[in-house]
Amino acid sequence: MKLRSLRVERQPKLMIIPMIDIIFFLLVFFMMSTLYMVEQRTLPVNLPQASAAQADVAKNVAITIARDGVIYIEQEQIPPELFKARIQVQLARQADSAFVLRADKQAEYGRVVQVLDELKALGVKKVAVATEQAQR
Repeated sequence: MKLRSLRVERQPKLMIIPMIDIIFFLLVFFMMSTLYMVEQRTLPVNLPQASAAQADVAKNVAITIARDGVIYIEQEQIPPELFKARIQVQLARQADSAFVLRADKQAEYGRVVQVLDELKALGVKKVAVATEQAQR
């Protein structure tokens, strides 16, 4: 004689609502974590502050003038006599290059003006001066 099982066998169900919650949580987590991973590779300088400073999102060529007057182009130290040649190479590669001048606020003012004059003499049309937003 065959005895029937007293247990009722249920069909397995896939609980999709909690899975959707977890997927959205992971999506938000990775979106937020990638925002903190983006880092601008530049040399540390103490920038002056400006109340109307704006961040430029496009990829630009960074020209950094350190406190001691040393010039860097994209983190590469450039001797003053090779500065014009390096800018000409960049302009030959990309004629509409935009340059961002990042000068330490303790850097000699004459050096900053000299770099700006050399850029203008080479025909550079897009030059921006990097500043930090003033603390209110």
